[in-house]
Amino acid sequence: MSNVVLSANNRQDSGSAAARRIRRSGRIPAVLYGRAGKAISLDLDALEFTRSAKHISDSTIVKIDVAGKSYDVFVKDTQRNIIDGNILHIDFYEVESGVALRAKVSLLIKGNPAGVREGGVFENPLHEIELECLPKDLPPRIEVDVSALKVNEAIHVRDIPLAAGVKLISSPDQVVALVKFARAEAAAPAAAPAEEAPTAPAEEKKA
Repeated sequence: MSNVVLSANNRQDSGSAAARRIRRSGRIPAVLYGRAGKAISLDLDALEFTRSAKHISDSTIVKIDVAGKSYDVFVKDTQRNIIDGNILHIDFYEVESGVALRAKVSLLIKGNPAGVREGGVFENPLHEIELECLPKDLPPRIEVDVSALKVNEAIHVRDIPLAAGVKLISSPDQVVALVKFARAEAAAPAAAPAEEAPTAPAEEKKA
C-alpha cells in the first residue's frame, strides 16, 4: 500500500460560493464517498495535495486523517481549471479493510530489449491490468522487465508474476510488450531517366 497521508477538515458549508471561499484560502473542497453510500464533505490543503499527487495513481490507496479518524481511500476524480490547471474539487472513494476490491494497476516497463539491438522494433500496447485483492495486497504499480525480450518474442499478461492473494481479472492473453522485425524500407523509386540535352537548332542555310 501507499504511504501517502493527507490531512483534511470536515466541511460544513456547501455551494459554489463556499467552494470559492475555500479555494481562496488555499484549500480544495472534496467529498469522501463511503462504501455504504454516505458522503462526507471535506477540504484539504491545496499545496499538500499537489505535492502528493505525483505519487498517486488510480490504484494508489491514500490515507486521509479527518478530525482524528483515518480513512483509506482512492482518488476517484479531480476537477481542474481548464485555464490554469489548478485543482477545483476532489472525489475520494473509501476502501474497506478486509474486503476484496478490483482496481487497475499501471505497468512500468523496465530494461532495454535485446531484440532492439538486433534490429527489432519494441512495442508496448498495454499499460495497465485489472486485479482483485485485499487493499493491503494491492500494488501501486507492477514492474515488467523486458531486457531479455528478443525479436519475434512477446510478454503476455499471463507471464506477469503476481503476489499471493492477488487475482488477475484482465485477459491473460493480452500482449504487454513485444519486439518485431522492422518493416523493410520501401524500395527507392527508380531513378528518372536523365533529361536529354536540348538539341541545338540547325544553322540556317545561307542564301
